Amino acid sequence: MKQYDVVVIGAGHAGCEAAFAAARLGAETLLITLNLDHIAQMSCNPAIGGIAKGQVVREIDAMGGAMGVVTDAASIQFRMLNRTKGPAVWSPRSQCDKVCYQRGMKYLLEQTPGIDILQSEVTGFLVEKERIVGVENQFGDQIRCGAVVITSGTFLRGTLHYGLRHFPGGRAGDFPASSLSGALEGTLGLRLGRLKTGTPPRILAKTIDFSGMQLQPSEKTEERFSHWSRELSPSLPEAIRHDLPCYQVYSTGRTAEIVRENLQYSPMYQGIIKGIGTRYCPSFEDKVVRFPQHPRHLLYLEPEGAQTEEFYINGISTSLPPEVQRQMVRSVPGLEQAVISRYAYAIEYDFLYPDQLERTLRVKRYDNLFTAGQINGTSGYEEAAGQGLVAGMNAAKAVAGHALAELGRDRSYIGVMIDDLTTKEIVEPYRLFTSRAEYRLSLRQDNADLRLTEFARENGLLPESKYREFLKFKELLDASLTRCRNEKFSGRPLLKHLAELGPDAPFPAERGNTAPLPFPARLLPELPDTPMGRRVWRELLVEAKYDGYLQREAAEIVRLHRLEHLAIPADFDYNAVRGLSNESRAKLLKVCPTTLAQAGRIDGVTPADIALLQVKLHALAETRG
Repeated sequence: MKQYDVVVIGAGHAGCEAAFAAARLGAETLLITLNLDHIAQMSCNPAIGGIAKGQVVREIDAMGGAMGVVTDAASIQFRMLNRTKGPAVWSPRSQCDKVCYQRGMKYLLEQTPGIDILQSEVTGFLVEKERIVGVENQFGDQIRCGAVVITSGTFLRGTLHYGLRHFPGGRAGDFPASSLSGALEGTLGLRLGRLKTGTPPRILAKTIDFSGMQLQPSEKTEERFSHWSRELSPSLPEAIRHDLPCYQVYSTGRTAEIVRENLQYSPMYQGIIKGIGTRYCPSFEDKVVRFPQHPRHLLYLEPEGAQTEEFYINGISTSLPPEVQRQMVRSVPGLEQAVISRYAYAIEYDFLYPDQLERTLRVKRYDNLFTAGQINGTSGYEEAAGQGLVAGMNAAKAVAGHALAELGRDRSYIGVMIDDLTTKEIVEPYRLFTSRAEYRLSLRQDNADLRLTEFARENGLLPESKYREFLKFKELLDASLTRCRNEKFSGRPLLKHLAELGPDAPFPAERGNTAPLPFPARLLPELPDTPMGRRVWRELLVEAKYDGYLQREAAEIVRLHRLEHLAIPADFDYNAVRGLSNESRAKLLKVCPTTLAQAGRIDGVTPADIALLQVKLHALAETRG
């Protein structure tokens, strides 16, 4: 059988981005999945983006990834969240036609040179001299390769829970990957834990009374997830509509009462589910039990596509039995006659404790094994895809004998997430928030390409055509910013006056009869009435609003860089550092941080410990010359 540079196991959102990234670096890549028709399946909410997640999608796109492009093609509703707050935390979100998204991603994989796809189940690894040299599937195929990326999602020993009934499954309608868990623990000697997530019921539109619900229409905007012009984006099958509405409605006191009356049938509250669920996306049972002071909870009814009548009830995830789910749903105003087409369920699955990973997403014990997505303890399509891109890139680099690359916390939300995973104690599914990023003023959704395009080009992720387009945008932006900083009116730089307009100020050519500018219009940079020109205008307004804050944040980032450049050797002897507490020493030995900055973010490691390490590192550097 053909030998590959990189084998990716699992074709969810992490696996697809891993395969694309590896192939862009020139690696011959095989993507193996249990079902080719379920590639990039939206198992839960059929939406991409959201708070912090939208920033991640923009970052993936800036580095040449696929998620943003496919989302734009499959979008049936676009919204910019957090509009009432500052643009530092604005986050794009698209409701997607989930079948269109899935088919678009599969089509793109099939078109991409250097990627083969295979429907089969990986059951084991080929190991020679403590190195992985291939994988084996249930057909007995032995596929040799230079590196492996595991992106198994919720499939490792997956168990579905519907009340007190439970069945094996990676998600509803798919069987689990049970043999792979045994190979990870037995053959490779890795530590696995158990996590839990869930999904709500789906209902049929013809049985819903929308008349009393609050309409949530799509925004009329030229915003898209992808930075690149349509000429540089692949031609993909598109959703037939891009303006479908969602709806808001509240549960009732009766909904909560039904839950309380049936907790004896909840696998979570009966101790049947052992895996830990996320605090930030709790089941409806958890909401009722933990927040009894709230008589009702907000629910969103979201279409699953432009060519289906199924609606997703966002906010009522549950593992209660089907008969109880029917009562719960019908207690909601407008859903009195609702018919459930797919029952909600909880799923338990194995994950790899991420303290076994480097920040490159390479497993510490094997120099050619990488993992990404829910196997690393995260939740969310976007978090998975971001990790997949990094893991696929570094797998291809490992095969080629090149130095692996890390994304820093100061550069991207993906870097924040990976640093958190490999440094913090992960006891529940990890979810990104803007509050996790110290430098969120700099890590905005609008400037992802300004932060990451150079990194992507240096690491082989970005084609020359996209890089040239980026340079044109940056040249226009830099020239406009320079003029706005230098051009003065009434003794103040134009940038200060721009701050008074606000981040939503209309493009100069569209001002019409709006309020007059607080300065002569002739002072404005001459921007073309094109998507690029309009984007430069929006960037000028954001830079104007945050100018002073961004300068202070830049100084903090310089300080962080100094600590990140203080590398800790892999063979560093923490036992030789006098004064370290036993707790700090144990945690440092467990995480094995690669820099002093990462060491400082480990829970329990104090500033005094960091000072001791810094002294020791400087002494070591002098000794080694």
